[in-house]
Amino acid sequence: MKQFAGFPARSSYISLPAIFFSQLLPQIDDLAEMKVSLHLFGLLYRRKGYPRFATLEELLADRTLLTGLASGHRSCEQALRDGLGRAVSRGTLLRLDLERNGKQEELYFINTEQDRRAVARIESGELPLGPAYVGLPRQPEPQPLRNIFQLYEENIGVITPKLAEELKDAEKTYPASWLEEAFQEAVRQNKRRWSYVEAILKRWSEEGKDEGKPQRHYKGEIDPEEYFKGRYGHLVRR
Repeated sequence: MKQFAGFPARSSYISLPAIFFSQLLPQIDDLAEMKVSLHLFGLLYRRKGYPRFATLEELLADRTLLTGLASGHRSCEQALRDGLGRAVSRGTLLRLDLERNGKQEELYFINTEQDRRAVARIESGELPLGPAYVGLPRQPEPQPLRNIFQLYEENIGVITPKLAEELKDAEKTYPASWLEEAFQEAVRQNKRRWSYVEAILKRWSEEGKDEGKPQRHYKGEIDPEEYFKGRYGHLVRR
């Protein structure tokens, strides 16, 4: 078993209905059903637009999902189909079969009041699904985040031994996504120095970030130089 390193200090989250834990979780006794249900919650929570659904074709193209469903007694595809079928039978998911352009499609929704209405509207023809929904492409795999040393060398320059220790400490302190965004912001502001990046990170740590974006800095309410004038100014170098 590969040891999980643990959740970062400031992980992003998705929402699950509380009733999932009180009513559904105690009943689910099939691992494929559990994995498929949680995957759909996560996938559709992040999806934009209306209505929000996933197609069987899309799920079959998701190598991460299929790999997690691998078992000794059934194929990944069979495990996916079994998990979907059990989740639909239990009432966690809704399945809608459509035939468009001579092609049969399976659409899966979370069984919420809003999605029940959407399915009814689609079935009645009141809510047509345009060509954009035909054969939804697989979502691209997220690119791995670069470590802090790569970010520094790509955006600022050569790393000295003393600076290397500071970078190691920062990498332990802040999420990898924050580090990337802070370096990107320093480049946008043409402030290619570690002290500026570090000041951004300290500001975010104190004031928080809104959906991955700084609450103030990106909106232009604070002049960049004020990173060096506030109460933490004496802690950073220009």
